[in-house]
Amino acid sequence: MMMTATATASRAPISVMRDYARVFRSEIVWVAIFSLIANLLTLAPTLYMLQVFDRVMQSQNEFTLIALTLILVLFIAVMAFAEHIRSRLLVRAGMRFDEMISPRLFIASFDAQIAQPTAQGLQVFSELTRLRQFVTGSGVIAMFDLPWSMIYVAVLFLMHPLLGWAALAFTVFLGVVAWFNHHVSTACIDAATERETAAHRWLAGKLRNAEVVEAMGMLGNFRHQWRERHRTLVDAQALAQRRQTSTASVAKFIQYAQQSLILSIGAWLVIRGELGIGAMIASNLLLGNALRPIASLVKTWKEFVHARHAAQQVDQMLAQHEIPSATHVADKLQGKLSLHKLSAFRPLSSGQRREPILTELDIEFSAGEVIAIVGPSGAGKSTLLRCLLGLWPDTEGSVKLDGIDIHHWAREPLGQRIGYLPQDIELFDGTIAENICRFQLKDRALDSDAIVDAAKRADIHPMILRLPQGYDTPIGTAGQLLSAGQRQRLALARALYGMPDIVLLDEPNANLDDAGELALGNAIRSLRAMGKTVFMVLHQRSLLALADRVLAMADGRIATYGKIEINPAAQSGSTSEPPSESPP
Repeated sequence: MMMTATATASRAPISVMRDYARVFRSEIVWVAIFSLIANLLTLAPTLYMLQVFDRVMQSQNEFTLIALTLILVLFIAVMAFAEHIRSRLLVRAGMRFDEMISPRLFIASFDAQIAQPTAQGLQVFSELTRLRQFVTGSGVIAMFDLPWSMIYVAVLFLMHPLLGWAALAFTVFLGVVAWFNHHVSTACIDAATERETAAHRWLAGKLRNAEVVEAMGMLGNFRHQWRERHRTLVDAQALAQRRQTSTASVAKFIQYAQQSLILSIGAWLVIRGELGIGAMIASNLLLGNALRPIASLVKTWKEFVHARHAAQQVDQMLAQHEIPSATHVADKLQGKLSLHKLSAFRPLSSGQRREPILTELDIEFSAGEVIAIVGPSGAGKSTLLRCLLGLWPDTEGSVKLDGIDIHHWAREPLGQRIGYLPQDIELFDGTIAENICRFQLKDRALDSDAIVDAAKRADIHPMILRLPQGYDTPIGTAGQLLSAGQRQRLALARALYGMPDIVLLDEPNANLDDAGELALGNAIRSLRAMGKTVFMVLHQRSLLALADRVLAMADGRIATYGKIEINPAAQSGSTSEPPSESPP
């Protein structure tokens, strides 16, 4: 699922969105057909007016007037129906597009968050909504109507060449305004959009740690930074808005001016006897129809630029984080892991050099053993666990699970055979039972027996029963209604759910009291007795006695690895003397 930064950067640019757009060829054809019908019937009021002034007014025939009026009403009803159908087609296409792309985008957003934690994974869904709204709005309809502008101008040429040249001049002038709007406004709108995204991302990061900000008096410092960012954002938005409104004002001036000017030209031609009164009034309607799509594009240009930016963001997300093609699935894992020249690098930000965290690790871990990973802070212990899970975004070398590269395993079935307790406990809004069972349903219901079994092995079953709603107790966002120790023990129960074959624990006793650490030790002994492979990152040495082997790390490299000999003091739980290590 993950890929190295080098591989991502070297990939040729592709357009995933274009591939999806090809699916909607039939909808595009039908929208074009109904646009043809709607625009043809837009000529009906013009023809009606010509007939009324040039025929009915002279013949004084009421029956002709009634017949023409009924025909006009019918044509207008058909035109309205055609416009309604094409709008419905666009809405349906937008919904289909969302249904097709959002599941893949959902997976890609998690992949992107693992690669580099930002708010981009959440922001991209807002971009998808903005794109869908534009596709179903008036801007796209104006694009389908735009080719008909020249047809209306051609009809004016047929009525009189002077009317045609005047209409062509107005159309070209408004087209130049639209082109100018594109070159003047696009860069400003893009800059404002990027600053808005960056400002929201910055603020979201601070809000996630509101308690620390408030407790340590950091609010004033952040408020000053926020005001600077917000002022820059507002200035960029104001500049884009000024340019957009200026262009829109010019476009509106052209629209209003053409109504009077084309009418005056028509009146002059009537005076000269070269045009009828009906044609004079109809020319105004035709020119209005010719200019309407261009004016609509100028008016909705900001939405178009936002939609284009949204399409680029969605396309980039999908292109850089493809759905994994790994298909290897096994009902049971042996638990043997081997590393070959494994190096892991820090996620890159702009301008940063590629720095290694782990450097060319070569080691094999036997199945069914408990391996303790020790070392100073920053030695790469937690990074190693994530590499064993196949979650670190930028790696070289290989990690093999049961002889198969970790990236060749199907991610979801593999995850169900693995238990993972991260250093930073991540629980989810829901009940205790839902968090323990990883929100997994069995026959559309929670597996109560497996949930209680996992809770008992983590020794939190009595604690859960004392809660007001037992296993149905909501824990709040990120488990905020529980204490740190309760969250850690609940996360341990989640890691033990479903009898996983491999369990990875990152500082599992960091927030535990004596009872919690005793329960953790019993759970590890139980896992070892069942032949499960267990990795545990430890800073406190009280759990070293449970390990079959100890991997000591320093500066991203393996210092020692082998069996340990526990002295009686360490065996009894004392931490005054570290255990001695024997050679591998």
